Amino acid sequence: MRRRLLAAAALFSAALITTPLLGSPPAVADPAQPAVVSANPVDFTPHVLDGTVWALTVVGDTVVVGGSFTKVQDSARKVTYSRTNIFAYGLKDGAVRPWAPAVDSPVYALAPGATNTVYVGGAFRTVNKVEQRGLARISLTSGARISGFSAKINWGDVRAMVIRGSRLYVGGTFSSINNVGRVGLARLNISTGAVDTGFNPKLSAPGLSRPRVEHFDVTPDGTRLVAVGAILKVGSVSRTQIAMFDTSGAAATVLSWYTDAYKAECLKGFDTYLRQVKFSPDGKYFVVAATGRASSPVKLCDSAARFETTGGGKHNPTWVQRTGGDSLYAIAVTGTAVYVGGHQRYLDNPYGSDADGPGAGAVTRVGIGAVSPTTGKALAWNPTRKRGVGVRAFLVVPGGLIVGSDTDQLGKEFHGRIGMFPLP
Repeated sequence: MRRRLLAAAALFSAALITTPLLGSPPAVADPAQPAVVSANPVDFTPHVLDGTVWALTVVGDTVVVGGSFTKVQDSARKVTYSRTNIFAYGLKDGAVRPWAPAVDSPVYALAPGATNTVYVGGAFRTVNKVEQRGLARISLTSGARISGFSAKINWGDVRAMVIRGSRLYVGGTFSSINNVGRVGLARLNISTGAVDTGFNPKLSAPGLSRPRVEHFDVTPDGTRLVAVGAILKVGSVSRTQIAMFDTSGAAATVLSWYTDAYKAECLKGFDTYLRQVKFSPDGKYFVVAATGRASSPVKLCDSAARFETTGGGKHNPTWVQRTGGDSLYAIAVTGTAVYVGGHQRYLDNPYGSDADGPGAGAVTRVGIGAVSPTTGKALAWNPTRKRGVGVRAFLVVPGGLIVGSDTDQLGKEFHGRIGMFPLP
């Protein structure tokens, strides 16, 4: 155990020599990795003892964790800390930081900020007892709220955040920010939180209770954004659950790219069954994770699917990975692998179902797995985890893959809702 801890720490130290603690936030999606991570988690990550980890980000050598929880424990399980909905620990050693801002409701999204700060999104109403609904910027040095960043949503929550250059993109269930109407998706100034008035995607979902963005991602170069959720229209253009925008200029220009792959209904009552989307490190393709509670060899319920970014008009998936009726919630794309997390029991299972079990060709991949970026077929990587509701967040870091979920077993070891698989 000690050898594994030291080896992983040395790997992180080498990888982070050129990673500054201060300065501009990284303008990348999931970074590329040269290999599939080990199936044996490191031993030095802390433990979250209750609730769910919903969001992860890294600023310099600090991992910031967001979710709905109240207690955190050190890796040796000797010291318990009171931490409500947000905490931080050392990327290289797992040490729980004294940093403990007061956030009164769940944190669903995080993004790294410049000058040792972090952007926080969620369902909260106050930060450090000061009203700032759904959005905040917090110092990682002091835990103080950065008062100059004054963005506030009107109601609902923020579920995803991405920074590219001087722009902060946010998505969720809100319908305005700073009293400026923006339904589910907006672009803000990273310093002030002011709404970019030229960027208005005009999302709607006629006939549904309300439109929302479940998740979105932006290409590393900042020129394309893909959003998934309860979406049926972008302005006057029809788009079912997924839409792509040109974000290279001042406006949110909907592209001619579209797919009908998610028009088919899964279990009745889902206004959207798409849960997460991630671009590849080169931005040439993206992968979508879906729930749906329905097994089908032709529909995209409970699946991961790859789509190519380039080209206009109708797109069909390049490949589809089906679980046979179990939800997938989280995706990470590293070039060598596409990691999928949920509460699945199987992959390569288009002919299986909850009632009848696995179908022909299915492989066991409990709660977590990896598939080939080229074919979508399951890779040999099979660490397993306690299923629970499922993995909610992946974070690709220079030395491995961090996993956030709602259970306490990962790779056949105790890991309370946080764990990390190192690169071999």
